[in-house]
Amino acid sequence: MLLLSLWQLPFNSAKAEQICKVTDPTETPLNVRETPNGRIVDTLNNGIEVYIIKIDYDSKGRPWALVGQYPQSGAFGWVFREFISCFDR
Repeated sequence: MLLLSLWQLPFNSAKAEQICKVTDPTETPLNVRETPNGRIVDTLNNGIEVYIIKIDYDSKGRPWALVGQYPQSGAFGWVFREFISCFDR
C-alpha cells in the first residue's frame, strides 16, 4: 500500500538547488583567483552565498571551484574548494 501511495505522488523532475557559503577557517577573506591557484583577482568574506559552476584541480591535485554569486549569474572566479561549504536549498 505504501508503494502505491508513493507512486501516486506528483513527480517533480526539478533538481534540488545546491547553495554554498564561504567558510574560510582562517577567518580572513577568501582569495578569488583568475585560474585554479592562479593570480588573485578579488576576495570573498565568510558567509557570502555562492554556487559552483565548475570544479577543476591544480598541478598538485588540489580541488578548486569556479563560483558565481548566488542568486545572480556570472562568475566571481576560482576559490579553494575546501573553503566553501555546500547544502541543498
